[in-house]
Amino acid sequence: MIDTIIFDFGDIFINLEKEAQVEAFKKLGLPGPNEELVEMNDLFEKGKVSELEFITCFHKFIPNASIEEIRAAWNTIIGEFPLYRLEFLQLLSSRYRLFLLTNTDEIHISKFEHNVGVSFFSDFYQCFEKVYYSYEMGMRKPDASIYSYIVNKHDLSPKRTLFVDDKKVNTDAAASIGIHVWNLQVGEEDVVDLFKQKQLPL
Repeated sequence: MIDTIIFDFGDIFINLEKEAQVEAFKKLGLPGPNEELVEMNDLFEKGKVSELEFITCFHKFIPNASIEEIRAAWNTIIGEFPLYRLEFLQLLSSRYRLFLLTNTDEIHISKFEHNVGVSFFSDFYQCFEKVYYSYEMGMRKPDASIYSYIVNKHDLSPKRTLFVDDKKVNTDAAASIGIHVWNLQVGEEDVVDLFKQKQLPL
């Protein structure tokens, strides 16, 4: 019997506009992500580099873009957070121990909070026993240690815990330490369908 649910954030609760971000950077002269920027993003999501260090890394590839333009392009990925998902989460919070675990950075979280406003994001955060952002933890999914940390920190039982994420590499890592998982298929499934997924041990 599941008594704890750990949720990812992007494309689970808040919609991610990945194509919009790609297009925004193309307008600044960056045709797409490259290995150096991907590595820098990993470091940024682990809190290993500052916001300024991360943004200025883009200048090597788009030297004419300003810091403000780069930050704005980076934030175009932050889409809508439908109210019905928050309402669903609020119902769940009375029945389960809930945690949020997401690979993210301080720029995106600041943008999310600005977009939805204090009342909304306060209601959202209050649904969780603890919110875990990778940049505050110094580690990111799919490192198995990030799941073990939460399990040990909160004395959770993996066999009574469900992890919901849209990336299979992340759910596979959680499953490797015995956690039940739902690899949600974006565009085909919605987090509010949680109880309709008969394969889930709920």
